[in-house]
Amino acid sequence: MTPSRVQIWFAATRPRTLPAAVAPVLAGSALAWRDGHFDGRAAGLCLTFASLVQIGTNFANDYYDFVQGADTAARVGPQRAVASGLVAPLTMKRAMWLVFALAFFSGLSLIAWGGPWLLAVGIASIVCGIAYTGGPFPLGYNGLGDLFVFVFFGLIAVGATYFVQAGQLTPQVWLVAVPIGLLAANILVVNNYRDVDTDRVAGKRTLVVRYGRGFARAQFLVSLGLAFAAPVWLATDESRWWCLLPLLLLPMARAHVVRLRDSKSPSELIALLGDTGKLLALYALLLAAGLVA
Repeated sequence: MTPSRVQIWFAATRPRTLPAAVAPVLAGSALAWRDGHFDGRAAGLCLTFASLVQIGTNFANDYYDFVQGADTAARVGPQRAVASGLVAPLTMKRAMWLVFALAFFSGLSLIAWGGPWLLAVGIASIVCGIAYTGGPFPLGYNGLGDLFVFVFFGLIAVGATYFVQAGQLTPQVWLVAVPIGLLAANILVVNNYRDVDTDRVAGKRTLVVRYGRGFARAQFLVSLGLAFAAPVWLATDESRWWCLLPLLLLPMARAHVVRLRDSKSPSELIALLGDTGKLLALYALLLAAGLVA
């Protein structure tokens, strides 16, 4: 059965990755609430900008991976719109630019809260979203994808969300931003773990391709360990014991480590990819609840 246009474009947004856009805004806004600086309009604009950048990056990835030969019939992951012939390459490219334009104009509104320096942050986010798989030095093809996700969907997204509401940055911002960035990067780890063989053939030198699956499993585990250490630090540093709520997810995190290690088929990794996004969403939700309690 041929999917409808709505189904095709919804799948192209890659909904499993969208928690990476929502989580930092949720966590940064909760911290702003705790500190008495929450602004719903600014938080909503941050969420709009982050979500559009994520979708634009996914569209760019769909287009550039096809152009550069990373998405072929041999690919084992979910069907990609351009590679499968459901969307013409030029149509996807235009959609990418449209979404990034919408992100840019939504981000312009935040200058009223955060000042003109946010323009540079917004432009850098969009440029890196394109450069993730496009341009003369695609980040994802040169082992820098994980760093890109950690920085932009962790440090910058949480930091900017807090700054536009509070007008400053505090040490606690980074204690919130680091675990969010690490868990967002773990989504990419699972994705690249699944695609390692086809990525190697296409010349896409992700960290998994460069250093092997054992390295990827270690990276995944260390990121989880650091992410779950952050709430302990927050709780003991400020005696705010509700910040320990994310520790309720430790059994889920442990199960993810085992599933990554024991995975035998692409379908198992596709399921784990979705669940890694769910872990990030639940972590951000529980951390936010702990911060505002």
